[in-house]
Amino acid sequence: MQTPLSDDGLLPTATAGETWRYAVRLLRPRWALVVLTVLVLSAGTALQLVTPRALGWVVDAAIDGDRGAVVWPVQVLVFVTIAAGILQALTRTLIALVGEPVLASLREDVLERALRLPAGEVERGGSGDLVARISGDVEVVTAAIRSTVPTLAMSVFLVWMTAVGLAVIDWRFAVVALLALPTDIYALRWYLRRSGPVFADQRIAEGARAQQLLDSVGGVDTVRAFRLGPDHLRRSARRSEEAVEVAYRAIHFRTRFWGRMHLSEAIGVGVVLVAGFYLVRDGAVTVGAATAAALYFSRLFEPVNMILMMIDTTQEAGAALARLVGVARVAPPPPRERAALGEPSVDVRGVDFAYDEGREILHGVDLAVRPGTWTAVVGASGAGKTTLVKIISGLHPPAAGEVRLGGVPVGELGPEQLRDTVALVTQEVHVFAGPLIDDLRLARPDASDADVEQALERAGALSWVAALPSAERTVVGRGGHRLTPTQAQELALARLLLVDAPVVVLDEATADAGSAGARRLEGAARRALEGRTVIVVAHRLTQAAAADDVLVLEQGRVAERGTHDELVAASGRYARMWSAWSSSGAPPSSMGAPEPATAV
Repeated sequence: MQTPLSDDGLLPTATAGETWRYAVRLLRPRWALVVLTVLVLSAGTALQLVTPRALGWVVDAAIDGDRGAVVWPVQVLVFVTIAAGILQALTRTLIALVGEPVLASLREDVLERALRLPAGEVERGGSGDLVARISGDVEVVTAAIRSTVPTLAMSVFLVWMTAVGLAVIDWRFAVVALLALPTDIYALRWYLRRSGPVFADQRIAEGARAQQLLDSVGGVDTVRAFRLGPDHLRRSARRSEEAVEVAYRAIHFRTRFWGRMHLSEAIGVGVVLVAGFYLVRDGAVTVGAATAAALYFSRLFEPVNMILMMIDTTQEAGAALARLVGVARVAPPPPRERAALGEPSVDVRGVDFAYDEGREILHGVDLAVRPGTWTAVVGASGAGKTTLVKIISGLHPPAAGEVRLGGVPVGELGPEQLRDTVALVTQEVHVFAGPLIDDLRLARPDASDADVEQALERAGALSWVAALPSAERTVVGRGGHRLTPTQAQELALARLLLVDAPVVVLDEATADAGSAGARRLEGAARRALEGRTVIVVAHRLTQAAAADDVLVLEQGRVAERGTHDELVAASGRYARMWSAWSSSGAPPSSMGAPEPATAV
């Protein structure tokens, strides 16, 4: 089952309805805290409205010359200031108690679904898009929950309560204040209709730009080998220009929107001042009441402006949330019945593959690997070695032809069975932060201490692990004990042994280890993987010489195939490469510079 990608080839984005339903589902277990938050927010906002009225009382007392009457409004102002501050702090605390668990649940859902996505699906949709979502989009939503939501909620409550306060002083103040409303509504409708899609486009454009940069940088050797540099530069420039253009559109809408809002504010202040003058002249209200009304209205625009300022952030957060919910709602692949596999053979039949239409990487590749044997794949950078083993591992579906593992097409194996059948180790090994034994148990959570120790011993790592400060309990990875490239690869080999897959693919797994480390790793791998079916992308020709079979790729085609001795005797490309190395004493590399695991 493939993940439904959007029209632009990225991972899906949830609709507004799906996003709301998902948010409600996350809030439902915390409804009591939500209600308490609303009540405290209402009380705090109501207290803030006492301040303008109390100042109006002070004005009336001063006009009447009653000094004693000034004392109690001042006492009210002091009490209100303290109480409002306490309630505001309590409101922010309650919002954090509601929002942080919701945010944690969202992160967990997104990460869980992201980890469950088949690796091939992630590559097809774009790892850059996924990275942009679980980093940039999560940061946007986090900032909104921690800052924007509390500010927006308080501002909304203050606006409607201020309107009530105006009406309480004199209903005519509330009526004349409404004269500014049509301008507000017009500006807001104009802005929302146009800016919402712009912010959604902005998040998508940033994800597409990140994906293009990752593709170009991650596949730099392939780009160089096929002379695709100018094309990738044009693509990166186009993606960047699209992101900048969308950002300019957003700024343009903001500027025009704020011009309309300033006009509305000017209209509102003018009509309230005029109304206050006539009402005081006619004796309908006191000067203090008119002062309070003017203060209410002038304070009204602060939360209104805050709301409007938050609209940008809210829409951006909404677009980011929709992208996260799009990942969180991706249905996991349906369970499949485990296919009955035969002996661990690998059959590649007429496989074609192209990353871009019109530029094929593999052309009619055939490969048959007998159970329990080692096959080395050699070729120049860009020959298609890594692409071939990714197809064998199930990361990429072939454009034509098929791959069979144990006699069963790879496409018929579910993700779990595929993981149990074929294991891929590349030169880029990630060491997760935490105790080393937990890092190993990622491969098999139910592995006992004895299982872990046996895997370390077979991988040749038990001696240096035992010498660590806390042995296998030592914290490794970021912030912990740093492992050498050779140690990291031995750790990956131990993980592979815990998975116990019958078919193993080693993609340049010793390239970063150095000559001595590579020989040590090759020896450990040969001993540990004895009896398994192994395909190794050979960085060193000693790996090919020790293999049961050698496949030579050239520009995506099978150039030669046979044992090391047969190919040397055939005096072809492999023989020339072997002869050049043997006569020069150069490091036994596979047709040139090492090829990163991300390259083809």
